[in-house]
Amino acid sequence: MSSNETLKPNAAETQEQAWIRVMNARKENRPQARDYIAKLFHGVFEVRGDRCMGDDEAIVTAIAWFENCPVTVIGQQKGHTLEERMRCNFGMPNPEGYRKSMRALRQAEKFRRPVICLVDTPGAFCGVEAENKGQGLVIAEHLRTMATLKTPIISIIIGEGGSGGALALALADRLIMMENSYFSVISPEGAASILFKDSSMAQEAAKNLKLTASDLKSFGVVDNVIREPENFSRFNMDASVEEIRRVIRAALRRLTRIPPERLVENRHQKYLNMRGL
Repeated sequence: MSSNETLKPNAAETQEQAWIRVMNARKENRPQARDYIAKLFHGVFEVRGDRCMGDDEAIVTAIAWFENCPVTVIGQQKGHTLEERMRCNFGMPNPEGYRKSMRALRQAEKFRRPVICLVDTPGAFCGVEAENKGQGLVIAEHLRTMATLKTPIISIIIGEGGSGGALALALADRLIMMENSYFSVISPEGAASILFKDSSMAQEAAKNLKLTASDLKSFGVVDNVIREPENFSRFNMDASVEEIRRVIRAALRRLTRIPPERLVENRHQKYLNMRGL
């Protein structure tokens, strides 16, 4: 079954189905950025630090080979163990993480390397320290960099796609979603707190947010959806990885033939066309 056939575009998700997908996106043993990097790429050379404040382990940046094509990889990492999660701030990047990512993006453009992003965050860190460092501004700058980058960008939502923290890495020429991932302007709990004044109504909010891969494919926001096997985890991810590899290969074959200026123009037009959604 091809990725376009994985979920029917007109298949509306029920409240229960939407919430199950949110819960699956948050599972501890779900494959994360480093798991996909190890499977999809070779010759990986990780680049650390933002050359300003330090290194943020919630964002991984690397130069690698995808088959015979040199690429830049940017991924959001949560960590599997408690120790890893604390070190990665539970996948919630600080400003230095996004600055590190922009450093990688600009280098990719300079050397004409395609960019592959792996999105998995409940949202950018919203602590006082992060806000004092200009969290909102740096995310806006990241979005501008993505929008104007003169090299192909492919983004894959592999787990949680929460708020601007995820959008910063998802403004791409091709957007791919795993079957049990989600992509939303706000978490279901946050939306329930605002709309219903009751965070316990998160399941209802999840349905109304239309945040699942099936919903977003039907709206034309997502280009491909990758099926996941039953009990999907980092220990049985090979079949899904091969499907991701196939989709990336096909996308790169098309995108690398487009002149840089036309690539940016097409990207802008893609998002302008979403105004009517």
